[in-house]
Amino acid sequence: MSFEPAVLVCNPGHELRWLGSVFVRGVFDGEHSFTLSEQSRDSCRFTNEESFSGFLVPLVMRGAMRAATRSGFEAMNQALKRQVERSAA
Repeated sequence: MSFEPAVLVCNPGHELRWLGSVFVRGVFDGEHSFTLSEQSRDSCRFTNEESFSGFLVPLVMRGAMRAATRSGFEAMNQALKRQVERSAA
C-alpha cells in the first residue's frame, strides 16, 4: 500500500511522527511515531507506536490484517536493533 503521509513532528534525535490516510482522511488513518528517550549515557529507549482511526478501522484491523501489521512492525524493530548493534560494535 502506498500513501503520502503528513509529517506532524520532526525533532531530530527525539521524535518523528506522521499521519497517513487511505483514500481520504477519516476513512482509515494511521498516526505513527518513533521516539527516542535517553536511558543513560550509553543507552536509549526506542518506541515505535501506531494508532488507527476512521470508520473502516473495525473492519480492516482484525484477524489477518492486524497480525500482518504487528508482524511488520516487529520485523522492522528487530532489523533496526540488529543495525544499531552492528554499528555500536
